[in-house]
Amino acid sequence: MVPVGSRELIPQLDQLESNRADVITPAEAESLLIDLAAVFLSNSARQSASADSLSEDKEDQEEEFPKADAIYRALVEQIPAVIFMAHLDRGIGEAYVSPQIEASLGFSQEEWLEDPIRWYQQIHPDDKQRWSVEAAQMFLSGTPLRSAYRVIARDGRVVWFHCEAKMIRKKSGRPWFIHGIGFDITELKQVEEELQQERNVASAILHTVGSLVVVLDPQGRIVRFNRACEQVTGYSFAEVEGKYLWDLCVVPEEAGRFKLIVEQLRVENSTKDYETSLVGRDGSRRLIAWSSTILPGENGSPAYIIATGIDITERKRLEKAILEISAAEQRRIGQDLHDGLGQHLTGIAFMSKVQEQKLAEKGLAEATEATRIVGLVNEAINKTRQLAHGLLPVASDAHGLMSALKRWAAEVEDLFHISCRLCANGPVLIHDANVSTHLYRIAQEAVNNAIRHGQAKNIEISLSARQGYGTLRIENDGSSLPQNATNRSGMGMQIMNYRARMIGGSLKVETGGNFGVTVTCLFPLPDAKIKMEEGRS
Repeated sequence: MVPVGSRELIPQLDQLESNRADVITPAEAESLLIDLAAVFLSNSARQSASADSLSEDKEDQEEEFPKADAIYRALVEQIPAVIFMAHLDRGIGEAYVSPQIEASLGFSQEEWLEDPIRWYQQIHPDDKQRWSVEAAQMFLSGTPLRSAYRVIARDGRVVWFHCEAKMIRKKSGRPWFIHGIGFDITELKQVEEELQQERNVASAILHTVGSLVVVLDPQGRIVRFNRACEQVTGYSFAEVEGKYLWDLCVVPEEAGRFKLIVEQLRVENSTKDYETSLVGRDGSRRLIAWSSTILPGENGSPAYIIATGIDITERKRLEKAILEISAAEQRRIGQDLHDGLGQHLTGIAFMSKVQEQKLAEKGLAEATEATRIVGLVNEAINKTRQLAHGLLPVASDAHGLMSALKRWAAEVEDLFHISCRLCANGPVLIHDANVSTHLYRIAQEAVNNAIRHGQAKNIEISLSARQGYGTLRIENDGSSLPQNATNRSGMGMQIMNYRARMIGGSLKVETGGNFGVTVTCLFPLPDAKIKMEEGRS
């Protein structure tokens, strides 16, 4: 039976059916939808239709409306999946499988249904046992079955199906029938397998590289932790997952700096290079050179922080040993020049002076040549002292650095005719000669840079210590650094950075805007003893 008011629509539908290949214009589609909507007017509108309309639809009303099971079957057979149903209390003649079984596996509906165990026979051998267990659980407990299986097609292809099945019981509780649906997920499984292979390769690379690789979330929690990290720290990934790296491994005094670096990475979305110490389970400390970058998410915000590190503990130890040996050799040569060659030349100068006086008393012309010899020997003595001073700039006692800086400042004033002075509120006693030498060389380089490159007229060197840390600061009023200059640019800057790291410190170079540069070295000084002297500036 066709609803009243639809007779104008039927010719249009017939026309569209006969011209199925024609392209429908937007205007035709809109007109059709408006007419279709008119079919579903309220009952009151349809009841007010004229008797003529009822008579014209009489022939259509006599046509039998499809039964519900036919409508259901037509709907089911349009679904792009294999739908099945089987009565558990009747024969195989009551079973059903949708026509999609042929497109998926190559078996017709009749072939599939004529053999009640064909489904089980076609299940992949490796999945049969699992299917048996899960199907038995469904029959015994009534729990719906949801799982994925491989099925062998007629031509030998392996087809993946995601199946969902449910058993329906009668009111008495006895099993009645099962029905379910199977989706072909072969392409999805292939993609998953390819992705898994890529993950396996990435994971293999991650765990076989010698570098440390840590993946952090934007808050700094550990997401991945490769095998090199496990070997260095002694912690497994399971033990550190979800924890903050700085709370677990980083030396306490470096935790704040590490947090700041993570925050800068998150905000600036840039790459950072830095060094931190990791403390392992056994308490051992390793120095790691990190390079970190941001992995952005879909919306551009940081998704992960990728940090790769190289254990430079041994390299630093060897560099320090080489530097200490070099410094010790310089000190030995300087000491030999001062105490050996210097004293020897002093003796020659004394003897030459005596001979000069004797020749002068006798009025001999050779007295003039003796005078020249004495002058040359004294020049050799001065040059020897200068060489010794260059090789041994800082005395080995605790006051050596302050004395050397004060002497250096005075020499700069005399040589370059500018203001250069040492400022300190009290003596900073440094008992390690290597630390003193490194700090002196940093100050020397900073002052030389201020004079040569900055054309500075006023330079101030300050040395202070507080709460286990010492601070060496060199300020000048010369020209500022170039816009792109950093703490690591230039050989001089690199050497100063290197010396600062060798004593466990850090170096910062700041510009004062239009003019002036400040070089600050912060270094650990646990044994520093500061004696404040009133009235001294």
